[in-house]
Amino acid sequence: MSSVTSGPRKLYVKSYGCQMNVYDSQRMADVLAREGYVETAEPDDADVLVLNTCHIREKAAEKVYSELGRLRRLKQDAARDGRRLTVAVAGCVAQAEGEEIIRRAPVVDLVVGPQSYHRLPDLVARAAREGRVVDTEFPAEDKFDHLAPPTAAATRARGAAAFVTVQEGCDKFCTFCVVPYTRGAEFSRPVARIVDEVARLAEAGVREIRLIGQNVNAWHGEGPDGRPWTLSRLLHRLAEVPGVARLRYTTSHPCDMDDELIAAHGDLPALMPQLHLPVQSGATRVLAAMNRRHDRAAYLSVIARLKAARPDIALSSDFIVGFPGETEAEFRDTLALVDEVGFASAYSFKYSPRPGTPAAESDAQVSEAEKADRLARLQAAIDRNAAAFNAATVGRTGAVLFEHPGKHPGQMVGRSPWMQPVQVDGPATLAGTIATVRFTATGTNSLFGTLVDAAPRDAATSPHSASPGMAPVRGNAVHVAAAGR
Repeated sequence: MSSVTSGPRKLYVKSYGCQMNVYDSQRMADVLAREGYVETAEPDDADVLVLNTCHIREKAAEKVYSELGRLRRLKQDAARDGRRLTVAVAGCVAQAEGEEIIRRAPVVDLVVGPQSYHRLPDLVARAAREGRVVDTEFPAEDKFDHLAPPTAAATRARGAAAFVTVQEGCDKFCTFCVVPYTRGAEFSRPVARIVDEVARLAEAGVREIRLIGQNVNAWHGEGPDGRPWTLSRLLHRLAEVPGVARLRYTTSHPCDMDDELIAAHGDLPALMPQLHLPVQSGATRVLAAMNRRHDRAAYLSVIARLKAARPDIALSSDFIVGFPGETEAEFRDTLALVDEVGFASAYSFKYSPRPGTPAAESDAQVSEAEKADRLARLQAAIDRNAAAFNAATVGRTGAVLFEHPGKHPGQMVGRSPWMQPVQVDGPATLAGTIATVRFTATGTNSLFGTLVDAAPRDAATSPHSASPGMAPVRGNAVHVAAAGR
């Protein structure tokens, strides 16, 4: 490696965890692009290296410290070559642990919380001048007001689907969760700002908008009329933006699934028939201990109303097994709920105590062996339902948004309306277009199909008309290390 740096400075961002971290990582890249940084796919080439972290589970946090240990050699190599490598830790681990990261990982130059990444250029410069910097405050200014939009070229490089954060933070205070402490209270972006961002993305070729938030269906941003809007009203407005073919939103709370939002799943063709709605447990007593604010019956009522509004909706969820005090009978309630709902997919995890949360202080912790056994049984039930869900698509047709080439020559990969990856043989020109596909077979985590369209369409096809009576089906630069939520 040359000791002389020529050309633009390079940025490498590795993102852990949820979709919001992916969005935040992209915006970090956009902020630093104004200062002349270009993204690199190789950490060895970076002048600034950012780990955008997740704190939902203990292992996710420990992965960050392991990664920081490996980065010592990288930083030493850069110094030998006459380059300064600035290592930054961002995101929820940064917010939760702050100075502890500096103490445990001397390789780190900068710790920045998720509400302060709009300050990155100044913080990187300050770390170069003054030494190690920690910024985990919740600034008074709205970070979204200070973020530069991505260039059209950067947007196109990120693909035909894009995340847009509309809401941050959470006021629910589930007893197992650190989000209210790391992301703060609920905040909703105003309608005008969201519409402007979506319009820019659509102009650059984005076809699918995925609205995201820690509690996205609690969004209540200010509308042009000066009054709070509902998420349903926002979705209808975004469907009017030229070029927007598809809409999705995640992650939702069952208590915020109001009648208007449920109705939108039946009334709004651009809103895809897929919803991620975490339940966490199928046992009412456990849900109360989690402070979920709903019981089993209330959750199933929401599911029934969603299926009535949109019979082909694909439902996914989150589950925690081995929550403190969970009995075998209560765990079997969760297994029964999986089969009753028929989830298309789900994320499932062993309970992980998070410091500072009420559940971590419980004396009724479940053994690791019991948690592992329950997790294996739950995942088997989830896989069984997912396989049945996918099998129901074979022989049917549906509209697929194609995103990128597959692993094999002449193969393209896209997403069905129900969020399944779909692989077909087709030309590279399919990227960014929507075409009708006949689903011919299922794989482990995807569908295979053949093109029906002679030429791809450039607008959304309502899955109502694409697949009448179709059973539900499922779904499952910045470098992402998924830690789940």
